[in-house]
This record gives sequence, C-alpha cells and structure tokens, in this order.
Amino acid sequence: MQDAHHHFSDLFAQLGLPNDPQGITQFLTQHAPLAGDVRLPDAPFWSPAQAAFLTEALLLDSDWAELADQLSEALRGQETPPA
Repeated sequence: MQDAHHHFSDLFAQLGLPNDPQGITQFLTQHAPLAGDVRLPDAPFWSPAQAAFLTEALLLDSDWAELADQLSEALRGQETPPA
C-alpha cells in the first residue's frame, strides 16, 4: 500500500476550488463560521459531488480524512491550516 501525502491546497484542488493561498483564504472567509452542529459534508455551500467526496473521505478514513478534518476546523475558526 502506498502512503499518500496531500497538502491542504491539494484538498481544495480535489474539490475543484481555487487552491492558491489567496483562493483558500477567500473561501474560508466567505464560508466561516460553520456552525458546530453541521457536519462538514452537510454544509450548504458544497455541490453534491463535493459533499459526496467529503462524506466518503471521512467515512472511509481515507488519506483525505485528515485534511477534511482540518478544513472543518478552519471553517469553525479553530485552526488556520497551512496552504
């Protein structure tokens, strides 16, 4: 099994979002704060494909799960992840 190491910006690219530092900051600013009782994949701003990707990543504890958790924390104002 090959270990996959992704960066926070890679998650944005995977979601089809701008993945440069300015694009990431703009996304976080536009969509934060995410309420604590809303699961990341259930946030209203995702397309169905993005929500499905995040759900699968978290349910299967894939190599994207840690970055999805970081994104969730960043949207809740708990952490500012590196690009």
